[in-house]
Amino acid sequence: MPVLSAEEHIAAIYDTLFRAWGRQHWWPARTRFEVIVGAYLTQNTNWTNVELALCQLRTAGVLNVGGIRKISRRNLEHLIRSSGYFRQKAQRLKTFVEFLDRKHGGSLTRMFARPTAELREQLLALNGIGPETADSILLYAGQHPVFVVDAYTRRIAGRHGILPEDAKYEDIRTTFEKALAAEMPTVSRTSSVSVGGASHRPSRMSLTARAPLAQAFNEMHGLIVGVGKKYCLKSSPHCEECPLKPLLPEGN
Repeated sequence: MPVLSAEEHIAAIYDTLFRAWGRQHWWPARTRFEVIVGAYLTQNTNWTNVELALCQLRTAGVLNVGGIRKISRRNLEHLIRSSGYFRQKAQRLKTFVEFLDRKHGGSLTRMFARPTAELREQLLALNGIGPETADSILLYAGQHPVFVVDAYTRRIAGRHGILPEDAKYEDIRTTFEKALAAEMPTVSRTSSVSVGGASHRPSRMSLTARAPLAQAFNEMHGLIVGVGKKYCLKSSPHCEECPLKPLLPEGN
């Protein structure tokens, strides 16, 4: 096949995976605040442990802004213990609610109405929020058109020769954003069918109406996670079975 530019390669990855697996229904959650809590809790742990913690919070009736505001830190630590680093995460959730109250009158709607760049800067200034967490909150809870870069994105980009695996976060993010934006409306698909990858069952948040570009960023991240979990493993990749094998550069 002809040599592809980085932008063409990224668009081909999206097209190949979407045709193979369909919508991924990311992020699985009932509310915007549940997405935010999940973005904090998933740091340095797996999603199974996060789901246990979210279930505990939901059962206790505190999986909402008011609940986190009122619950004692000790009780919050107990409820999210399964997610690991529970003391740090409990304090960070408290810090987020304090920020929401101070800067946005306790309103997620008011917070997400702020311009993307402004809100991203505010989130990054909070203790415990790095670029991946901030962008997850912006994209999955706020429907802002920001691409989320994780370890799977880095690995796939490196192995496909798109960017070095150790490239800066912002370089990877902007490269993927530009590539997907340039290919619109090719990447703006509306099918709700999910047949593989890392797909979840449809949820209230995954079905939220969003602009085509935000939807494309949403789907691309979910599709990349599917490849990373099933095929593009860190130590022993299963390239022969991967849908993206035809796109690998020669010699990889």
